[in-house]
Amino acid sequence: MLIAGQRARDISAGAKLTVERDNDKNPVVALREIADDTVPLDGLQNALIQNLQKHVEVDEPEEDEMEGFIADRDLAFENVANEDEMIEDGMSINDTGADFDVDSGDE
Repeated sequence: MLIAGQRARDISAGAKLTVERDNDKNPVVALREIADDTVPLDGLQNALIQNLQKHVEVDEPEEDEMEGFIADRDLAFENVANEDEMIEDGMSINDTGADFDVDSGDE
């Protein structure tokens, strides 16, 4: 059925018919062409695969950009010596270690 759908789209796009239309719509003409073996199925299958493939291009940062990011990150955290020092200053670390919460001491 997918191949017939591809052939019907090809007919809609202007592909030459290999059987008489006989007042039939494109999907019916495509099925008749496939049944009469008047169109090459391998060509239709390849076109179908190409149309179904999706290519997502990933824009990865350049190596120079990554070095700048890493340097900025290191500067941002250089004042934090270690976890013990942060706890002594009234700061706590959540379970993930990614976010810092200030603990006011009032509970």
